[in-house]
Amino acid sequence: MSTAAPTKPRAPATPIDILSNDTAKLYTHIHPALVLSLYAYQFRSIVADPVPALLNTLLPLAALQIGYVAVCLPPTGSGTAAGVEKKRPGEKKKVVEGGIGGKIIPAFLSLVLSALVATPILTATLVLFGAPVTTHHFHTLLCGAHISLLSTLPLVYVHGVDGHTWREVVALLLPIDEVYGGMIGTVMGAWLGAVPIPLDWDREWQKWPVTIVTGAYIGFAVGKLVGGTLLKGKKIMFE
Repeated sequence: MSTAAPTKPRAPATPIDILSNDTAKLYTHIHPALVLSLYAYQFRSIVADPVPALLNTLLPLAALQIGYVAVCLPPTGSGTAAGVEKKRPGEKKKVVEGGIGGKIIPAFLSLVLSALVATPILTATLVLFGAPVTTHHFHTLLCGAHISLLSTLPLVYVHGVDGHTWREVVALLLPIDEVYGGMIGTVMGAWLGAVPIPLDWDREWQKWPVTIVTGAYIGFAVGKLVGGTLLKGKKIMFE
């Protein structure tokens, strides 16, 4: 008669720290400004004709997000949030990530997973929350793609595809850090961005999905900043 081995309890999740080098510490603050500048530069084009403008903005956004995660964040499985092992007296510092391949390859894999998995899910979610069903299909798909790159690419990079962790992500159970804060801010910003759409202001920028994408970009920057500073390590408490 065989007995199943007892399962090892999982260690509680801890907030993600950026890498400890000076470049990471500097660029993590520059990155949201670059992301917002990219969107501000394209805003008039997005209002005038959303589909080509949003499509043209995807590649620069992907490049910025890949640069951010590769420079500032520890890839999943790196072992330490700082990305290096502590050195003993007389020893040189040992890098855990395994060089440039340990950063760039996971970054591109995170991009692929965000594009192929998260984008369809977020697009369907937008439809469930009121996006046009019979029209504006490319508008909604591109809106989902932008939200995906902003919110899920960094999360996939640091957390991988572990099912338990992603259940905690969806259930809002992870401790807040700048990566998780960026995701929450992006989603909240997109949700709040829907508020001006039905208002009878007759403005060109109220058309689908301009305010949604605008809210997502602003929410990403705010959530990343607040999550990495004021709320770092805290958890969302449900009464």
